[in-house]
Amino acid sequence: MRAVVVHAPKDLRVEEVPEQALGPNEVRVAIAAGGICGSDLHYYNHGGTGAIRLREPMVLGHEVAGTVVEIGPDVSRVAIGTRVAVNPSRACGRCVRCQEGLHNHCLDMRFLGSAMRFPHVQGGFREDLVVHEVQAVAIAAHVTMGEAAMAEPLAVCLHAVERAGALNGRRVLVTGCGPIGALVIMAARFAGAGVVVATDVQDFALSTARASAADVAINTAADPDALDREVAKAGPFDVAFEASGNAGALRTALLHLRPRGILVQLGLGGDIPLPINSVVTREIDLRGTFRFDTEFDLAVALMNAKRLDVRPLLSATMPFSDAEAAFGLAGDRSRAVKVQLSFV
Repeated sequence: MRAVVVHAPKDLRVEEVPEQALGPNEVRVAIAAGGICGSDLHYYNHGGTGAIRLREPMVLGHEVAGTVVEIGPDVSRVAIGTRVAVNPSRACGRCVRCQEGLHNHCLDMRFLGSAMRFPHVQGGFREDLVVHEVQAVAIAAHVTMGEAAMAEPLAVCLHAVERAGALNGRRVLVTGCGPIGALVIMAARFAGAGVVVATDVQDFALSTARASAADVAINTAADPDALDREVAKAGPFDVAFEASGNAGALRTALLHLRPRGILVQLGLGGDIPLPINSVVTREIDLRGTFRFDTEFDLAVALMNAKRLDVRPLLSATMPFSDAEAAFGLAGDRSRAVKVQLSFV
């Protein structure tokens, strides 16, 4: 079969890869759609992120959806023909973290399209993919494959919102309005946030934030004082979600929280200076958030029930044979939020 394989920075190839064998409790999914994530862009542009580096060619992709075309022995959850969103996360269920219920911190995690372990876990940008049946979550007839492929980033954001605690009636700030920031806005609204203010440096991203139900969308590059005026007018924020990984955005978010406010950090930015005096004197609660657990099934359920609409984020869909051009578009935040590959 054909797949999208990264060999080194800027070396992305569409090439033949071996078909995966099908074992007990496993299903084969004919992939229809796959979303290009920030981590895919890091592998493409830089060969990895932080200490995680490519050590062998790797099929990219973990935001994928398709149709079950073959089932192995003992499969009972899905049937041939079932349309599914694929959960890319497969925890071992046995390690100490799994036993503690922290499956997203599994010590033996297998995550599609990840170079964290060696040999790498090959990803889902391929014509068909074999996964355990629990990873294939059925989607409703009205949910498109493109929407279903958004289940993974939506799950990330639902987990981030859960990390923040109760949001009912709260004033919420979201810094960074790429796919994750926009989905956090949706998830925060779903959780009952009273007012959501979004910031970014790109007007295109801010237009998506407005479509995702942000009350106020501020371009901090064009108007650096606009957020200060917003806080002076309406007061500081109860909760901030930092989704850019930018040091300046983190500092801004911290300084605009009320005493005992909560900041949830989603964006990865390496080592970032922290205004620790502000954290200490105002008793700010800084919380990390990493991947997701049960939120993947919740993300699919919410789309199935038409309670969240991710379509405003889908900027473009391109054939996987044009993967390099699609990655170029996905990396241009002035023109795109979420770019997906089509495998049909």
